[in-house]
Amino acid sequence: MKYLFYGLALLCITACDSGSEGEANPDDPSDLTMNVLVYDDGSGVVAVSATATNATEYQFFMGDADQTVLTDADGNIEFTYAASGNYTIEVRAYGPSGRYMKDVERIFVPAEEPVSIGEGYTTPITYEDYDLLWNDEFDGGSLDQSIWSYDNGDGCPSLCGWGNNELQWYRPDNSSFSNGVFTVEANQEPFQGRQYTSTKVVSRGKQAMLYGRADIRAIMPKGQGIWPAIWMLGTNQPSVGWPACGEIDIMEMIGGSGRENRVSANMYWEDNGIKNNPRGYTLPEGFLYDKYHVYSIVWTTESIKWLIDDIEYHSQDITSPARTEFHSPFYMIMNVAVGGNWPGAPDDTTEFPTSMSVDYVRVFQEK
Repeated sequence: MKYLFYGLALLCITACDSGSEGEANPDDPSDLTMNVLVYDDGSGVVAVSATATNATEYQFFMGDADQTVLTDADGNIEFTYAASGNYTIEVRAYGPSGRYMKDVERIFVPAEEPVSIGEGYTTPITYEDYDLLWNDEFDGGSLDQSIWSYDNGDGCPSLCGWGNNELQWYRPDNSSFSNGVFTVEANQEPFQGRQYTSTKVVSRGKQAMLYGRADIRAIMPKGQGIWPAIWMLGTNQPSVGWPACGEIDIMEMIGGSGRENRVSANMYWEDNGIKNNPRGYTLPEGFLYDKYHVYSIVWTTESIKWLIDDIEYHSQDITSPARTEFHSPFYMIMNVAVGGNWPGAPDDTTEFPTSMSVDYVRVFQEK
């Protein structure tokens, strides 16, 4: 639902240079109308349009704390408020005479407050039985090149759609770093023949793990067709291919239809064909996007266990001769896919941009 406000033009013409009223002339603007469209989806987005006879330029005073002023020749702007509240928007329509006519509208914006990094579950950086092998706290302003690389493109020509008919183009531009948080943003925009963009990072060739514990603290995106994942592939993947390299899905989530309250875990291997063993866990309350959760695996020579907020919800034996893939090093991957075989495509309910934010990645080795 959106709220539509219609403004009535104030019956005044003002000189733009002196602020004093003057006599009307044929070049003065007239018949000013302002329309304000407020989105009630928590995004804080407001669209404002204005029309006036003889107008050559419009200025919009947004009434926010930063005293934002926007200018547009056609009288159409869109603005995002950082916090919910009441705001006064003023529009001025300037004519060739240099004088303007103005209109004022008071609105309420139901902007959704950003989730604090302190909200949600957290885990320690030290364990009695483990040594910290490698970690990223994302305290820098860019990707740590000693740990990660960007995996760009759409998978073509060898693996178009990344083997899942995904719809996005991965690029570094959709990632950001702020206040110790790494954010991957999925957006709807045409780029390189695709209609969606996102980011994918990999630790391939840089950091890996074999047995131990991995903790990733993150908050998930939402929306139909949105598919965030934190997962791993065997470091021999470039030479032996998939699934012979093995795959460990630390967490996946399928957005839309209220499914954002469920985390999924899985593993893939080769045994006369592709084998896998998925399992999921549904939160007792809330969603994966309303606060931070910690997604973990505990990996030994005998088994792999999956946890969310230290709650174990899946375990797999790996002692079988058919599961030798899981006794070699794996590298880590983090991405937000759009569309694909599992989630399906976005629809009219999907709100873009949407993002996954990661507070830390910590990999431990048993002492």
